[in-house]
Amino acid sequence: MRRELALFCALMAAGLILAATPHVCAQIPPATLAQANAALQAGEADKAITLLAPLPTSGPGAAEAQNLLCRVHFTLQQWEPATRECEQAVRLSPGNSNNHLWLGRALGGKAEHVSFLTAYSLGKRVRAEFEEAVRLDPHNAAALSDLGEFYKEAPGIVGGGTDKAASVADRLDKIDSARAHQLRGYIAETRKDFGSAEREFRQAIATGIRPAAQWVNLAIFYRNRHRWSEMEAAVQSCANTATHERNSGVALYDGAGILIETNRNPAFAAKMLESYLASPAKAEEAPAFIAHGRLGRLKQQMGDAGGAKREFAAAYALAHAYRPPQDSRH
Repeated sequence: MRRELALFCALMAAGLILAATPHVCAQIPPATLAQANAALQAGEADKAITLLAPLPTSGPGAAEAQNLLCRVHFTLQQWEPATRECEQAVRLSPGNSNNHLWLGRALGGKAEHVSFLTAYSLGKRVRAEFEEAVRLDPHNAAALSDLGEFYKEAPGIVGGGTDKAASVADRLDKIDSARAHQLRGYIAETRKDFGSAEREFRQAIATGIRPAAQWVNLAIFYRNRHRWSEMEAAVQSCANTATHERNSGVALYDGAGILIETNRNPAFAAKMLESYLASPAKAEEAPAFIAHGRLGRLKQQMGDAGGAKREFAAAYALAHAYRPPQDSRH
């Protein structure tokens, strides 16, 4: 039914038919989409869903609404609804590169939580969506980066391979040199060429527009090598750099995540999360409700029961479906 309605609206928009019920294809107000996107970036998942869920699923603006709704579910790690909404966005606007990129990402998240055979099938779909996103927009740096990382990670049976990833890095050189160096670092690490990997990650820092994020990648490299003091120093550099950059809040979130994963310097991790949550540079890549949940767990760890309770309450206020894994209430 959705597909037939979409075709009906497209024909009406082209003037090929006259609509007896024009409200069916009413344009979604751009202001509503802007409000929903702002809520998504701020980590206000419940608000974003409240704005998006009642909107028409066909007609002008519907593809953007479905893409936004997909991304909200993605932040909540709700892979089935995320995939469903992104599939609808692709059906409504198949020529949009970012719609295919986000469908690939949603399918990738889903693939991590299914059986091996299902993951194999999904893996081929992920590759196809990333490749289509790049075909539609060869200058989409995010799509190229995701495609390169897929090639680097995936086995050959689903179309992966480090040689393919290296080819993508060559294409990224002309679009986003920092992402190109980052991808080459990942490839070198996969090939166990750790000296080259470290050099590539450092080159990404030197050439990146936002080096704070690239310090995170270097810190992850050190974490993987169990080079703990260098890892902590890289996280510190990330935090120092982020204070002087605009829109680098995600790096603070990611840097704190590395310290949390390795059980190191919880006080500094908490400080980084507090700085992120207090900044105007929040983004969907670092959901604020998860940041509050992480901060709540840190405060529990440090013996601040009242502070932990406040952080968990803040997380639930933004996303009632969110459940911090170590929240003592669950």
